Amino acid sequence: MKPQNNLLSATGTTIFTVMSALAVEHGAINLGQGFPDYDGPEDVIEAAAAALKDGRNQYPPMSGHPDLRQAVAAHNRRFYGLEVDANAEVIVTSGATEAITACLMAVLNPGDECVLIEPLYDTYLPVVKLLGAIPKLVRLTPPKWELPRAELAAAFGPKTKAILLNTPMNPTGKVFTNAELAFIADLLERHDCYAICDEVYEHLTFDGWKHVPLMTLPGMRERCMRIGSAGKTFSLTGWKIGYVTCDRSLAGNVTKAHQNLTFTTAPNLQRGIAVGLAKDDSYFAGLSSSLEAKRDRLAAGLARLGFGVLPTQGSYFVTTDFRPLGFNGDDVAFCRTLTTEAKVTAIPVTAFYASADAPSHYARFAFCKGDAVLDEALARIEAWLATRTGEARAAAG
Repeated sequence: MKPQNNLLSATGTTIFTVMSALAVEHGAINLGQGFPDYDGPEDVIEAAAAALKDGRNQYPPMSGHPDLRQAVAAHNRRFYGLEVDANAEVIVTSGATEAITACLMAVLNPGDECVLIEPLYDTYLPVVKLLGAIPKLVRLTPPKWELPRAELAAAFGPKTKAILLNTPMNPTGKVFTNAELAFIADLLERHDCYAICDEVYEHLTFDGWKHVPLMTLPGMRERCMRIGSAGKTFSLTGWKIGYVTCDRSLAGNVTKAHQNLTFTTAPNLQRGIAVGLAKDDSYFAGLSSSLEAKRDRLAAGLARLGFGVLPTQGSYFVTTDFRPLGFNGDDVAFCRTLTTEAKVTAIPVTAFYASADAPSHYARFAFCKGDAVLDEALARIEAWLATRTGEARAAAG
């Protein structure tokens, strides 16, 4: 048989699927994959359920149901002061991952360069490569994850077409500062580039940090494709509803890409999310404060057990350094051992790097779980560590 697609054949199964399957096999608490173990708002679910039964279940408009496009435009105005034409500058997608792919397809040609920031969500790099574009990787360094400005500037050149920017950032929990965003904006203007802005955690920020879309900075309105996620904003990750906000000059190509990926998305779910985006400010503030409390609960517990816990300004995740525990293996070995022995699953952070020289002593834990689940996970890790300590003493004695 002739060989299949080289890139896909060489791409392994996503680490989230691998670790989630391992968690099921060993009866582990899954703090690896970033999905809540509780449902989203009841009124949003009821709106989608009612919409399913009112006889409007055929194809909605390709660019999205009018109710949701209007809601996305209103959301942009309400939170960020962005004036958006709902009919020409909003595209609804089947999840944010599709939105990211569609936006990359909209602007990249084979041979174009696209700047990516490591650590990075694991679909970014394969999609850039599948499009025939050339990734230019810039690495952030823990524990502060500050933007290395000289390295970023050096990554831009005559062939640079776009940057893919994720803020709040998975897996680091970093929220890019206004100064960092301004530096990126200046590079985009000087090199005449686009920005694909993965902003799915826009409402999940903590400690007074606020998300600032790159699109709101001077000169960025026509260069940015801003991506949001109903799954993250309403704790309904299985609905797979994403939305792109971009200038009408970009929307045509994003829509054509969407046409060739999924064409459209379930109309009742779109109408349910339109109800959600119209919820009052207390919902969005409550979402942030609730997750901040969960972050604090898990982070404090892990720190008490001896982990080095890195700051988390946003997202679902806390990154930890497991070296203080005395574990001698790398992050993959640690996460597999934690799953099989402690019955708690985390994600090795090397999964978010493209090259082999990534730091290999960090594990990412998701805190978007019920408090009882987080407490039980900590209790299991504590018992596991106590057993390891006892075994080590016995071996030494």
